[in-house]
Amino acid sequence: MTHLHSQKSKIEKFVTVVFWVIFGTIAMIAFALLFGYIVMLLWNWLMPSLFGLGTLNFWQAVGILILAKILFGGFGSGKSGRRSKRVRSKVKHRLAEKGNSRWKHYDRFWEEEGKQAYEAYLERMDNADETPRE
Repeated sequence: MTHLHSQKSKIEKFVTVVFWVIFGTIAMIAFALLFGYIVMLLWNWLMPSLFGLGTLNFWQAVGILILAKILFGGFGSGKSGRRSKRVRSKVKHRLAEKGNSRWKHYDRFWEEEGKQAYEAYLERMDNADETPRE
C-alpha cells in the first residue's frame, strides 16, 4: 500500500510541477504582451505630439522593450542570491562598527540643539556677507 501511495505521490508532484511550469509560461507571455501593448499605447500617445516622432506598431514596441533591457538592464547571471546577501551583511556590519557610531546621537542633537545652531550659523553667514571686504 505504501508503494502505491508513493507512486501516486510522485505522479501528483510531477503533474503539479508540469501545471505550474505551463501556467507560469502562459502568464509570463501574457504579461510580456500586455506590457508591449502598454508601451505601444504610451509611445503613440506621447511621442508624436511631444517630439514629432512616428507611431509604433506592437512588434516595434516589443523591440524597444528588448533593446532597453539589453542596454540598461542586462540579463544577469542569476547567481547573486547567497553571495550578495553575504557581502551586504558584511558591509552593514562594518558600517555599524565604524561609521554609525558617530551618528547614533544625531537625532537627539538635532532635536535639542540643531535648530538653534543652524539659526546661529545663518546669522553668522548673513553678517559675513554684509561686512565689506578689503
